[in-house]
Amino acid sequence: MKLKGKVAVVTGAGRDIGRACAVKLAHEGCAVAINYFESAEGAQRTVAEITEAGGRAFAMHGDMTQPDAVQAFAEKAVAEWGRIDIVVPNTGGLLARKTLPEMTVEHWQAVLDVNVTSAMLLVRAALPFIPDGGSVTLLASQAGRDGGGHGAIAYGTAKGAIMAMARGMAKELGPEIRVNAVCPGLIDTDFHNMFTKPETRARIAEASLMKREGTADEVADLIAFLASEDASFITGACLDINGGTIYS
Repeated sequence: MKLKGKVAVVTGAGRDIGRACAVKLAHEGCAVAINYFESAEGAQRTVAEITEAGGRAFAMHGDMTQPDAVQAFAEKAVAEWGRIDIVVPNTGGLLARKTLPEMTVEHWQAVLDVNVTSAMLLVRAALPFIPDGGSVTLLASQAGRDGGGHGAIAYGTAKGAIMAMARGMAKELGPEIRVNAVCPGLIDTDFHNMFTKPETRARIAEASLMKREGTADEVADLIAFLASEDASFITGACLDINGGTIYS
């Protein structure tokens, strides 16, 4: 257990990458505070899986674009376990595909809020409770590097901002706290079930060097590595995990 005794907060952890991350961090010894917005059943299943394996976890509903909800989530974790060592702001999403002529200010702002503002709010709320040696891992995307697919301008822009945020936070919070971002490519999640056509997924997977989609567990493994002492000299990095789809 590389993270035994640590406390982690993971948002958007009722499904997909967030859920896999919560389970992986618990497996490595963390007590895990799980936030969810819509995936109540998934969040409760995640807590049950962790606690049945002897771990510690709770789930709390909250809109991570709202400062009061974010603050309450962070304070609940501290009330339970005394501090926060690992911060994983996983809340985010495409919301809808909209080309530039279809773009509304409301959609643009909503995508930025759910991806970027939510991450900033969580790190800000957790910061007073993070001891030296803590870590933050932000969720960016391959879209932050290549602009995303058709109708994903807002999403690609938001994920590019997450990458800049990781670098800026690493400068401001170091050396006491390390900050990195992960940039997943095509991962088998509900995100692509909802927003990417099967033929497009098959084409992208075949074009990758690994000839397949990635899994949420593989992303979670990278996040757990970045939170551990094995990554003690890594900060300000934006790490690709895309099976060789693009290089950076």
